[in-house]
Formats: sequence, C-alpha cells, structure tokens
Amino acid sequence: MTTSDVLRSGATSSGSASTALIEPRERPVQQWWALTGRGVSKVFRGGEVIFAFISPAFLAVCFYLPLRSIVEVAPGINYGQFLMPIIVLQSVNFAASSAAMRAAFDGVQGINTRFRVMPMSPLIPMLARTATNGVLLVISLTCAAVACLIIEWRPGGGLWGTVGLFGLAFLVGVLFSWTADGLGLVAGSPEATSQALALPTLILGMMSTGFVPLTQFPEWIQPFVRNQPISQFADSMRALDAGTATWEQLQPSLWWCAGLAATALVLLAISTRRTR
Repeated sequence: MTTSDVLRSGATSSGSASTALIEPRERPVQQWWALTGRGVSKVFRGGEVIFAFISPAFLAVCFYLPLRSIVEVAPGINYGQFLMPIIVLQSVNFAASSAAMRAAFDGVQGINTRFRVMPMSPLIPMLARTATNGVLLVISLTCAAVACLIIEWRPGGGLWGTVGLFGLAFLVGVLFSWTADGLGLVAGSPEATSQALALPTLILGMMSTGFVPLTQFPEWIQPFVRNQPISQFADSMRALDAGTATWEQLQPSLWWCAGLAATALVLLAISTRRTR
C-alpha cells in the first residue's frame, strides 16, 4: 500500500469519525425531561420547598397579628380576607426569586456554557427551567392558601371566583418567574441578581394596597399606590374572591401581565444574544 493510499484511508476514516461526532441524534423530549428532573431535585434538595411554606406563614404572622386590630377598626373589614392577596403574591415572588437565583448560579457554575456545546436546542434549558419554576410555584401557592386559611380567609367568590383568583396568581407567577429567569441570566451573578430583585420588590410590596387600604396612605402618593402592579393584582384578586370582578376591574392587571411578558421576552432575548 502506498503512502497516498494510507493518507487517503486515514482521511476517509477521519471524515467518518467527524461525521459521527457532528451528527448526534437530538432527543428534545428526553433532554427536557432530564433537565426538568434535575431542576426539581435541586428544589427539594436545596430546601426551597421548606421556605415556600415559611415565607407566606412568616408574612401572615408578622402583619396579621399587629395590624389586625388597627385595620379592622373600619366597619366591614376582615383583615384575614384583606391580607390574602399579598400573601399569595409573596409566595409568587418567592418562586420568582428562586428562579432568578437558579439561573444565575447555572451561569456562574458554567452549566449554561456546557449546554451550548451539546447537541441541544437553546429552548430546551429554558423550557426545563420554566417547568421547574412551575412546580415550585404550585407548591408555593398551595402553602399560601394554607397560610391564608389559618388567618381566617375563606373563599367568597364560589368555585369560579376561587379558580379565577388562583389562575390570575399562577399567571402572574409564571410571568414573574420568566422575568426573574431572564434577569438572572443577564445579571450573570447571584449577588447582582439579588440586589436587582430586592429593592423593587420591597418598594412595590410595602407601597401597595396589599397590607392597608388606599385611604391609609397620604393623598400625594395615592395615585402611585393605586396604579402600581402589586396593588392592581391585589385589587383584582379581591374582586375575584368576592365574586364581584368585572372586565374593567381586571383589565389593568392584564395589561401589567402583558408588560411583564414583554419584559421577560426582552431579557431572554438579550441573554440568548450574549450566549451566541
């Protein structure tokens, strides 16, 4: 065999090996299932399920006990019923914060870089994170419902009002989680992510109608308190819970949901562009 034959034979075998390497089979469903299982196991191993119950219970105790006697001075107010939306939204916020931190840690630990060199669609990790966030969100909402029942909240809107109430909360939670997930990817570090989430959450939560009625705020700040997203979500949830919700009452909340969706898409697009 001549040298040229050997080289040709080596090139042929090398080409076959390269073909075998660059043409692996993609199995999107199996990949999504494996990554979702990885995410859910981290949620349970990391103790996030425990904090999913502690978070709404802690909020209920810290605000229900000291503020009940003050707020219930006004006739016709059951503070447990009034406080219910902010406890549910706090659980939603916990799920979103966990989503942001998981995305940031994956970036720091090089998991996202590893996924980029694998025969995998870029959508698979995002869909797996979404499924993981959905599991934690359902657990958080369940824990929030238990905490609300303990402080004497009782569903007053019937079956469809209660379904609508938790349906809106779940929608807000999914959009919060998408936005937080994109923020975690863009921020690139857990420290920056926690700082970016802490201040807006604190301001919007405390300066809302979640804890006290609008009339308890000074008049100069009432327009901001009334129209910001947490107040709109809380008011819509109360209307659904009371069975008095109308399209006009729900429309501002749906517009804020659309804004959250647009923000999430922008953040995820920025993170995808950086990845490429």
